[in-house]
Amino acid sequence: MINFEYIRVATAKAAVDALVKDGVAQWIAGGTNLVDLMKKGVTAPQKLIDINNLALKEIKKEGSKLRIGALALNSAVADSELVQKEQPLLAQALQAGASQQIRNMATVGGNMMQRTRCPYFYNTDMPCNKRQPGQGCGALKGYNRMHAIFGASDKCIAVHPSDMCVALAALDATVQVTGPKGSRSIPFLSFHRLPGELPQKDNTLERGELITGIEIPQNAFAKSTHYLKVRDRSSYAFALVSVAAAVDMQRNAIRDVRLAMGGVAHKPWRLTAAENFLKGKEATEANFGQAAQLAIQGAKGYGHNNFKLKLAPNAIVEALKTAVGKS
Repeated sequence: MINFEYIRVATAKAAVDALVKDGVAQWIAGGTNLVDLMKKGVTAPQKLIDINNLALKEIKKEGSKLRIGALALNSAVADSELVQKEQPLLAQALQAGASQQIRNMATVGGNMMQRTRCPYFYNTDMPCNKRQPGQGCGALKGYNRMHAIFGASDKCIAVHPSDMCVALAALDATVQVTGPKGSRSIPFLSFHRLPGELPQKDNTLERGELITGIEIPQNAFAKSTHYLKVRDRSSYAFALVSVAAAVDMQRNAIRDVRLAMGGVAHKPWRLTAAENFLKGKEATEANFGQAAQLAIQGAKGYGHNNFKLKLAPNAIVEALKTAVGKS
């Protein structure tokens, strides 16, 4: 790693001002992704602004919403009785992510901001449009077993690595940010970007905008949720395919349902067509199967990841069956 300057700030305004003032600076909290990127030479900030002293660690109810501060640790959120009671899908997704040691360091905001684990992105000897626009996408015709089947472009077929974000996409969370132009709320489904022509841009934040927290609206899904993560090993591995399923049941009928997938796109992938199909229908394996087929319409494999075209719908069915207690 190159030498860098290190400073600490105590307020969100100081953090924003310090970043805006210095174009070669980056914020650091847990550092579980940023430090890896620095070691690999993927990024080389000349200044790190430590934001760990900011008062953004809360996990609390605000009216009908659950608010979680951007600096709340993944482990604290996963272990929170409030989260487990009101939004168990989020707790399940966090418990499936990384290792306990990493969850004890990683923050909610950092989890949202983490970058792809595509090996072409991490290897500076290989071409990667996300790391350096114009180089080409090495994965497109290379080894692409972990890569996207939805929403990709000829510029990038990488996937977003977060488990937490899949659950937040399903739960219609909003992201609270503050920056040089003031504060605003961003619907979670609009926070991350598809690669398009600008794969180097992971999200819709503007320069100097700091995530201060997330808010999850109250829902009726607490009794029937499941986060299914299919991976090569049961610990500390990124998802080949994951499914966040939340169902509101009325007897055997589905009153409402939320579905999102991970490991399949450049951002958490919401399955709205499948949701719309299932609403009002009975919770049967046949209906789950039809919904899964709707969910994968438009999916495209790139060779090594063609197995995901079968794995994805099977995972959707399994997640739904487990969520409603029929697995």
